[in-house]
Amino acid sequence: MKEVVIATNNQGKVKEFEQMFSAYGITVKSLKDFEEDIDVEETGDTFEKNALLKAETISSQWNIPVLADDSGLEVDILQGRPGIYSARYAGEEKNDKKNIEKLLEELGETTVKDRSARFVCVIAVARPGQASFTKRGTCEGAIALQPRGEHGFGYDPIFIPENYMKTMAELPAEEKNSISHRHNALVKIEEWLEEKGE
Repeated sequence: MKEVVIATNNQGKVKEFEQMFSAYGITVKSLKDFEEDIDVEETGDTFEKNALLKAETISSQWNIPVLADDSGLEVDILQGRPGIYSARYAGEEKNDKKNIEKLLEELGETTVKDRSARFVCVIAVARPGQASFTKRGTCEGAIALQPRGEHGFGYDPIFIPENYMKTMAELPAEEKNSISHRHNALVKIEEWLEEKGE
């Protein structure tokens, strides 16, 4: 696996993968490196199924190794919602502000101690002629009473990581990225790379 495609157009994600894979002599490409417009419909009912769907669809189409991720927020008192619907929780147009407003409204008068939650990131690896697999990373925490902070995106302004007093959106990017669900999933992918010696 000397070249891998990351199934994203998000250049921030691509840079994270580039840094990790460069140590193994692996070149990283993203969907932006291809002329075709690829849009895989996420019809799975878990993060794992959606990540695998993306990775396997693109891998079989181009006959190359592909990594894809699916991520979101799970709130315990809401039975794991918004979960796989995190990005479009308040509607199809992917509006972070409206998603946060809807979530806080559903939580109502509950206190922070009753708002345990976690960010989840699942990374799927699909390779031609080999079995696909997934690695899951989480970041445990709780939902704040109101949004705080200017950094990050998505639900960062209302997510307080475990052992922190600040929301993700109040943390410097470097600190956030060192504890994030994506980082924790990437660590598991790196462990796999080291085991495989690829």
